[in-house]
Amino acid sequence: MQSPLEIAFMHVAPSDEIKALVAEKVASLDGVYGGITSCHVYISAPHQSQRQGNLFEVTVEVRVPGSELVVHHHKKDVPEHEHLRVAVRDAFAAMDKELKRWKDQVKGEVKAHDGPLQGRVTEIHRDEDYGQIIATDQRLVYFHRNSVVDGSFDELRPRDPVELVVRSDESEIGPQASTVRRIGALEFDPTPKGSRR
Repeated sequence: MQSPLEIAFMHVAPSDEIKALVAEKVASLDGVYGGITSCHVYISAPHQSQRQGNLFEVTVEVRVPGSELVVHHHKKDVPEHEHLRVAVRDAFAAMDKELKRWKDQVKGEVKAHDGPLQGRVTEIHRDEDYGQIIATDQRLVYFHRNSVVDGSFDELRPRDPVELVVRSDESEIGPQASTVRRIGALEFDPTPKGSRR
């Protein structure tokens, strides 16, 4: 973590035991995702319940590149939250889930399939030496004649299945394939089921 952990106690006496517990839970979050830039934890007992007495509230704010994740955990009068350790545990369990969800989103909006990326040719412009592919991750990918291996550009037809490698640096025209190779069949067909005939 780039910035030191910050813990604020409101209407609660600061406790070394709770500070140590929070530090342990933050270290666990760091294990889930090592790119956390800062973490702020607010612990308060603002609200008296007639049924249960003081109920602790724990708010955890975690900053990650390009985003801030916040969990405000009070559990609406859950009796166990009379115990501060339980309230801290529950808040960090919720943040653990939130961080994993965020991490999955950052990895890619669409889960990667095993093996090389595949797709189908959607357009071929032989006179201009380029074409387009709809990939299994639903991206429309441009390719040039020179990216087709085995010199088979002139043999490609719309709907032909291909395997492709997309360049990591996106060009002005969007995703661009560095390598395209015709294959026998797709393991995953990107065509929406409703449009098949």
